[in-house]
Amino acid sequence: MLASLDRGNPQGKRDYAILLLVARLGMRVGDVKSLKLSDLDWRTRTISIIQEKTKVKVTYPILNDLGWALIDYLKNGRPICDSPYLFVRLCAPYTAFGENANLHNIITKYTRAAGIVVPPGKRHGLHSLRHSLASTLLEQGTPLPLISEILGQVDSRSTAVYLRTSMKGLKACALDPEEVLAHD
Repeated sequence: MLASLDRGNPQGKRDYAILLLVARLGMRVGDVKSLKLSDLDWRTRTISIIQEKTKVKVTYPILNDLGWALIDYLKNGRPICDSPYLFVRLCAPYTAFGENANLHNIITKYTRAAGIVVPPGKRHGLHSLRHSLASTLLEQGTPLPLISEILGQVDSRSTAVYLRTSMKGLKACALDPEEVLAHD
């Protein structure tokens, strides 16, 4: 999906940075919308915020690809304006996204452009990128408490909702009956 973005225009630059924040860091949409320029610390290469949902302070790394996407957006895509918010509307007035803007249109646009078919009844909003990140981390053997921390979950039990294991993961948990009987 990320490869389907046209980053040669301001909208593509902005949308690419937004999608990377969600897909690579697991940020919630509300936190992305409320990001301020002052939340970025280029010296330490971090983003520090108080999460809207949990009210917990969290610090994210500015990963290389994300950092370059943010720089490209700030230098070549973000309209010149006085807004303290990182992401602004691309049409005047250049203000932050509205309170009710869910940004669903961003992922829908690029899902279609990438030719990704979402089966009926399956979720396909920006939140699905958090789910994908959690599943990928689980498949890579990342411990559940660390996945919870990455996603900004206060309780590891909340993270379980995101996690679905693959057939490969289930097979790794299976016991060999002959081996069990041999130890009897």
